[in-house]
Amino acid sequence: MIHRRALLASTAALAACGAQGAPPAPAGPLPPLKSVAPFPVGTVAMAGHLSDPAWRRLVSTHFSQLTPEWEMKMEYILQRDGALRFDAPDRLADFARDAGARLFGHALIWYAQEHPWFTALVDDRARFAAEHDRYIAAVAGRWRGQIVGWDVVNEPVEDDGSGYRDCVWSRGLGGIDAYIIRAFEQAQAAAPEATLFLNDYDLENRPRKGAAFLRLVERLLKAGAPIQGIGVQSHLDIEIPRGRIGAFMREAAQFGLPIHVSELDASLKRGGRLPDLRLRAQKRTQQTARVAELAEAFMDLPPAQRFAFTVWGVRDSDSWLRRAENDDGQDSPLLFDDAGRPNPMFGVLAEAFAK
Repeated sequence: MIHRRALLASTAALAACGAQGAPPAPAGPLPPLKSVAPFPVGTVAMAGHLSDPAWRRLVSTHFSQLTPEWEMKMEYILQRDGALRFDAPDRLADFARDAGARLFGHALIWYAQEHPWFTALVDDRARFAAEHDRYIAAVAGRWRGQIVGWDVVNEPVEDDGSGYRDCVWSRGLGGIDAYIIRAFEQAQAAAPEATLFLNDYDLENRPRKGAAFLRLVERLLKAGAPIQGIGVQSHLDIEIPRGRIGAFMREAAQFGLPIHVSELDASLKRGGRLPDLRLRAQKRTQQTARVAELAEAFMDLPPAQRFAFTVWGVRDSDSWLRRAENDDGQDSPLLFDDAGRPNPMFGVLAEAFAK
C-alpha cells in the first residue's frame, strides 16, 4: 500500500494538466511498475539489449514478463536449409529465468514469414504440412514449461477488415481457417501448459478490422480451434476518438478468454503526407489520454482475463518506430525516454494500475 500511495501522489498532477499543457513526467522516486499492477507487466527484448546495464536495470526493476521482439520469429530461427538456430532466443530465455520474469513466445506462424524453406514446398501439401508441424513442435517445445503463452498465429486480418490474409500458410494448408486451426492444434501438443493466443494490430484503431478479428475468433472457436487467448497489440493511434478503445475491449471480453495487451506503443507522429502542425504538448495530451483509456479498459476486465500488459520496448530509443534511416529522434512512444527517465505514459499506466 505504501508503494501505491507514493505513486499516486507522484502522478496526481496528470489529472489536472488539461489546459496547462502536456501531462508532466512523473517526479521523484517511483516504485517498480510491476509492484503496483495486479497482473504481469511485460516488455520486449533482443539479445543485443542484454549487454546494456541501463536497459537491464530498467527491465529488472519494472517488468515481470519478457517477449523476444524478433529472435523467436521464424525468420531468425529457421535457416535456408531447414536447420533451426536457437542461440539468441536461448539467451533471452536464460535472462528471463535469471530475472524471475515470465517468458512469452512471439510468434510461431505469421503471414509475413514467406520463408523460402516453405515457399519451395507449397505445392507439396503433405511435405509442407509435415515441415510445418516439425517447426512448431521444435520451437514451441524447446521452452516447454518456461513459456507461459504463445502468439500462435500473428496478424491474420487484412488492414481494412475486408477479409483475411492469403499467405504461404493458407496456400500450403488449405485455406485461412485450416492453417490457423492446424497451428493451434500443433502448438497445444507441443506446449500444453502455455496459453495460446491469436494476435493482431489496429483492432482498437480500426473498428472494421476489430470486428473482423472477433468474427474470426468466434468462427474458429466454433470449429474447435484451441484458441485460449486474444492478443491486442495496441500500437495506438493517439488521434482516434475517445471511447473507441474501451468499446473494443468490452467486445473482446465477451468470449471470456484471457486478453494480452501484447505490443503497446503510442507514436507522437502522424502518418500521411500532410504536415503535422500539432504542438508537442497537444500530442502528449492525446497520447496519455489514449493510453489511460487502454489501461482503464484493461483494469475493467475480470481478473482472470487480464493475462498481461506488455509494452513494445523500454526506452524511446529502443522502439522499432525509431529505427528508420530518416528518424529525427523526436518520437516518444514508450514509458521511458532515451536516458531512461519516465515519460508521462509511465505515470498514467502506474496510476491506472494502482487503483
